[in-house]
Amino acid sequence: MGRWPAPPVTTSITSPWPAAWIRLAGPAKGIPPLNLVGDFGGGGMLLAVGVLAALLERERSGLGQVVDVAMVDGSALLASFLYGLRAAGGWRDERGTNLLDGGAPFYDTYRTADGRHMAVGALEPKFYAELLAGLGLDPAGLPAQYDRSGWPVLRAALTAAFGGRTQAEWAAVFDGSDACVAPVVSPADAPDHPHNAARGTFVDVGGLIQPAPAPRFSRTPAGPPAPPQAAGASTAEVMASLGFTDQQITRLRDQGAVS
Repeated sequence: MGRWPAPPVTTSITSPWPAAWIRLAGPAKGIPPLNLVGDFGGGGMLLAVGVLAALLERERSGLGQVVDVAMVDGSALLASFLYGLRAAGGWRDERGTNLLDGGAPFYDTYRTADGRHMAVGALEPKFYAELLAGLGLDPAGLPAQYDRSGWPVLRAALTAAFGGRTQAEWAAVFDGSDACVAPVVSPADAPDHPHNAARGTFVDVGGLIQPAPAPRFSRTPAGPPAPPQAAGASTAEVMASLGFTDQQITRLRDQGAVS
């Protein structure tokens, strides 16, 4: 048990944008990534983890401390694997030339016959073999998987194959396989995806579909989110808590000062 009263755990966060990630993430040509790396990953997630770690340590030491979090530090930490790959000669700074940024034809997205897309992430040889089998491609007639000089030929073959069927048809072909192939769905379609539906990943809250609370706890599960309120729905309640009388609230509402 922690000592009482427990010293405070305070936080400090700074937020310079991690420009290096904008340059290194994403395809060779295209828009920069959204704020997931900087704001949510390098900032919010690292702050939450830091506070939890400090609270756990306080239970043991009885001492408080400051948790100093910066988006640029967190973004750099999330790039640890990238710096490891660079040190091992497995990552080049040119966008669209590496395994995980669209450079490898077996780790990319492909347009289907109906104008939708399929995502492919078949890095390991056994997954790659299932990818080719599902596409009906003979590996004997293709370059070796990790022969970079043959990647343009391989990409052309995958592009042509995926373009021959609709997304639904390809989803059915790869359903249940280990080829690491999945349909790319929009935010509107995601809640109805069979896996999300089976997991209950999205919930209906007051008529609005939104992600369910996560992570999930076996003993202390989180309750459902509260439904949204109309603007001004709590005005009278808030004003009453501040000491306004019913007459004053009515008069201010009639005057248009509050709504």
